Amino acid sequence: MTATKSSVPGAYVGASGWSYPSWRPDFYPAGTKPAEFLGRYAERLPSVELNSTGYRIPGEEQFTSWAEQTPETFRFAVKMQAWQLRQAATFEEGVRKLGERLGPIRILVTQKRDEGFLTFALGSLDPALKLAFDFKHESWAGIELPENAVRVDDVEAQAPFRYLRFRDPPYTDKVIKRIADDVRPLVASGIEVFAYFSHEKEPTAPQYAKRVLELI
Repeated sequence: MTATKSSVPGAYVGASGWSYPSWRPDFYPAGTKPAEFLGRYAERLPSVELNSTGYRIPGEEQFTSWAEQTPETFRFAVKMQAWQLRQAATFEEGVRKLGERLGPIRILVTQKRDEGFLTFALGSLDPALKLAFDFKHESWAGIELPENAVRVDDVEAQAPFRYLRFRDPPYTDKVIKRIADDVRPLVASGIEVFAYFSHEKEPTAPQYAKRVLELI
């Protein structure tokens, strides 16, 4: 696999998932088989948000297969739910099969603020990993995190990366330009930005992502 032509160093902009037959023929060419979707996706975008891992941990061979279908510069952002921290060692062993292609682990947290939980979460995973906490309860506002962790959608984080999610399509080109304007200075300053648009029946998510990369 070769690197995507639309890649911008440090800007990992993509969609939440890739395995959507409805994206043919506008994003995937007509006749593209589902087994070919990831490879085709990786030719055009530099990153994808992997959500299936938040429901069950795939076998190590699955992670290896995904890695083999993408270029070395590609990045997978991997979903993890708070309850899966009980299986942290198994989870980490699996996602590490992605090798250099492993991006941040997004940890979905629905419970109220609990300092003990945060200590447990941070202690359960290798501090060398990038962690993006997706706190759903407002009580987590203002929480301090170590340098390997950020809050999802916190543009002002202190870590050397950001994790952004865009979940309210449709987006006008004016809004897309504003997103690109927010991402551009971060990337220019050496901060990695992982940003993902939600899946819709039509391939709007990858189209938005490509447009952001073009504007950057």
